[in-house]
Amino acid sequence: MAFPKNSFILVFLLICSLSWNAWAKVDMTMEENVEVYLGDLADIPCQYVFSEQPRAVMIQWFVRNPGSSSRERIYYGDNTQQIVDDGTDFTGRITVSDIGDQEGVLLTIQDVQLTDEREFFCQVNGMAAGNGEGKTHIRVFDPPEAPVIEGVHAGISVTNELPSRIASCEARNGFPRPNITWYRDSSPLTPTHGQINVVTLVTRESSGFYTVQSELQYKVAKEDKDALFSCEVSYYVPGGVRTAKSKGINITVHFPTTIIELWKESPQGLVKEGDTVELRCQGDGNPPPPFTFNREQEQETVLEASDDTLVLREVIRGNSGVYQCRSLDLDTYEEVTGDMQLTIHYLDPAVVVPKDSEILLKGESLTATCNALSSLETATVWFKNGQQVGTGHMLFLQDATYDTAGEYVCEVTVPSLPGLHTSGSVHIIVQGAPQMKDADREVEMDEGAGKWVNLSCEAHAHPLPTISWTVTGSQSWREVLTRATEHSTISVVSVKVTSDITAFCNSTNDIGTETKSFSIRATEGNGVIIVVIILCILLLAILGSVLYFLHKKGKIPCGRSGKQEITKENPNKDDIVVEMKTNTKTEDAGLLKGVNGDKNGTSDQYMELRK
Repeated sequence: MAFPKNSFILVFLLICSLSWNAWAKVDMTMEENVEVYLGDLADIPCQYVFSEQPRAVMIQWFVRNPGSSSRERIYYGDNTQQIVDDGTDFTGRITVSDIGDQEGVLLTIQDVQLTDEREFFCQVNGMAAGNGEGKTHIRVFDPPEAPVIEGVHAGISVTNELPSRIASCEARNGFPRPNITWYRDSSPLTPTHGQINVVTLVTRESSGFYTVQSELQYKVAKEDKDALFSCEVSYYVPGGVRTAKSKGINITVHFPTTIIELWKESPQGLVKEGDTVELRCQGDGNPPPPFTFNREQEQETVLEASDDTLVLREVIRGNSGVYQCRSLDLDTYEEVTGDMQLTIHYLDPAVVVPKDSEILLKGESLTATCNALSSLETATVWFKNGQQVGTGHMLFLQDATYDTAGEYVCEVTVPSLPGLHTSGSVHIIVQGAPQMKDADREVEMDEGAGKWVNLSCEAHAHPLPTISWTVTGSQSWREVLTRATEHSTISVVSVKVTSDITAFCNSTNDIGTETKSFSIRATEGNGVIIVVIILCILLLAILGSVLYFLHKKGKIPCGRSGKQEITKENPNKDDIVVEMKTNTKTEDAGLLKGVNGDKNGTSDQYMELRK
């Protein structure tokens, strides 16, 4: 077969080109991976260096088809043209540009999709200068949604032999596939045979995203009742790994009761008779088991209670004792008991000796006692008429007088329990002869003649005395009041003073008599003297008025001869002199002295009137 002349030339050139390429070299530089978020721009640089300067450079970009080794061209370019291939997944989304001052090109992919995670090949052909190829793997990332955890609602028993389902966790729509890790409080949980199982389900959505579901199976213990379980999702991002943690959840753990506590809820402090007592029972199991109550000495008798509470109303000392609370675990059929000592404190009524009342002779002594049986230490105080007269359970009454008589009350209290108190009393009667105040001293008084005087007498004694009066010196007297109290008799008489009087108050009972005397001295009445003085003053005033009137009429001339004279010689209308001379008895002089203030007694007295 003959070849055209030109064909030989082409063959020669091809052989020359091949022989030249045998020693020509191109250095290719490309990144192994380019990481980018879904929807962002991806830049893939392709740098090359020829050992010989090429006359022309042809560049092509290829992409590996998913799930196969075949390639698909997506771009072609040389010195004359640049073509983006039609009909590919990148048509309309890629551009190729030069890399600044370096030899090479930059492939830019817009709106990166999940399907863009592939290998991209850059081929450079410099003809005789050589050719080369490099590749870059695009990695696409999209964070998943926040993890959602859901715990089981039913209680989980610690008696289960195998790990129980605790919770589930889901992380949706992530790329690449996220991972889930479980935590108890802050400690990660790793699968352990017979203790911890983690079941993971990975789903590739039609959108290309991954959804991961994880279930935690865990063998619970009593200590897990307060633990918080959570899940954490870890996912890749450009340049690293990030995590997101779910909220913590608490699970309900069922465990048998091993300890029961029984205590007194109310009242606070010590308990006394009459109180209402509330006992509470609590076990450490979950759920709380049913409780039954009984007294230790009466174990066969179940006390009526409400759930975990036993109420004892109006307790008495007989309710004291050891109370028990019992629980039967329905899983293990083991019985657990808790108990407590309940003491009911009491204070019996006070017993006073002597009882009710006691009679003492005047001057005698007595010791009274007051005792009340109590479960606690007591304090005793004695009162009479509301006033404290003694402390302690014994009261000493010495050398009794009538003031000793009366009712004595002892009050018994319990200092450590103020609600407990009681009291008792004894009535003391003091017997003896009548006794009157100041009976050994005579009562003396001065009273005006004609007046009525009240004399009173009070006698204390038991038996109650009677009072009689003896009055000498006056026939006019009468008893105006007589009154008897529990311990005394009072008598009042009214006596008219006509002369000196002596009166005796006689107080008598079965044991003796006592007398009190009164002495009344009659005096002149001061009223008569006052009347005389007033009459004298009036007479003097009238006399002065008459003399002044006569002098004005010129009918009475007066001299200083020491006598009363009336003369017509040398009358002086301007002077009137009146001379009075009296020589009366001492009583009259006294009257004048009281009026005029003169200290001369019975000497002559003068009155001078001048105008």
